[in-house]
Amino acid sequence: MRKEATLYGVTKGGGVECRACARRCRIPEGGRGFCFVRQNVGGRLYLANYGALSSVQVDPIEKKPFNHFMPGTRVFSMGTVSCNFGCTFCQNHEISKISEMTGEELSPERAAELALASGSRGIAYTYNEPTIFLEYALDVAREAKKKGLFNVIVTNGFMTPEAVRAMSGLIDAAVVNYKGSGERKFASAYEAVPSNEPIKEALLEMREAGMHIEITDLVVPHDGDSLEACGALMKWIFENLGADTPVHFLRFHPDYKSELPPTPLETLVAHHDAARKSGLRYVYIGNAPGNPYEDTFCPGCGAVAVERGPLSVMRWNLDEGARCRKCGGRIPFVLGK
Repeated sequence: MRKEATLYGVTKGGGVECRACARRCRIPEGGRGFCFVRQNVGGRLYLANYGALSSVQVDPIEKKPFNHFMPGTRVFSMGTVSCNFGCTFCQNHEISKISEMTGEELSPERAAELALASGSRGIAYTYNEPTIFLEYALDVAREAKKKGLFNVIVTNGFMTPEAVRAMSGLIDAAVVNYKGSGERKFASAYEAVPSNEPIKEALLEMREAGMHIEITDLVVPHDGDSLEACGALMKWIFENLGADTPVHFLRFHPDYKSELPPTPLETLVAHHDAARKSGLRYVYIGNAPGNPYEDTFCPGCGAVAVERGPLSVMRWNLDEGARCRKCGGRIPFVLGK
């Protein structure tokens, strides 16, 4: 199904400027943006795969990964095809590298109905980059809100301020995925992105919109594991998003065109320690099952506040107000009613 986009402007000669992602593609009549799914038809921008889903699944929210937003709940997760990045190591390349408008059509109303029927507490727009299908995601989000469901996105954050403002009041939380700590040379060489600076602008807009934010940083061996770049990013997060912002360092595994080795655990621990030294209180290591930094520790007394297993909460050592049972210090969680 094709539907006219809302995040665009008209340019001279029948062209359009897409205003969803930070590329701001200027698309001539008949052309498509970098993501391929946003198309100029007759001087108007259309979302060529509106409602066409490549992936639908009920997941634990910890899979996204959210550790401080609605822990222990299930989310109805959905994604389409293609992406606005060109990562050579994409773990979802089966859908992100597709340039055909494939997928099963699901109306916003039906998506919300299925989410509720599945026992999920909310909907996650994930698997591929939700910015490129944002108009559809927001239509679903409106229906979800009517049914008392929350909405979250898992995104590379490479979006315009206009896109973030369009999400205000509809999207409750975001996981923003950095790779290689956002270092410019890494983004250019491995992601086909000239600069990650627009991500920071989007994060500031998300903060102003009152969204809960968690950050991931994929630590890629050799070219994307700079402790200096990590320290600079963590300092920015501390100063602009706050010490309570959860940060997850993710272990890299080779996929798609990459032949790099998995990230050594000691490299991840070094990044974890750098983030803690920057002042961030809640720092995690992901994609490395069994490591000691999956749990949430109370910054006041050091006790294990939340013990986690693989994508799950194993033990909850907080009271109903999310206060540590040992010292009474409050841990910043967004909990359900």
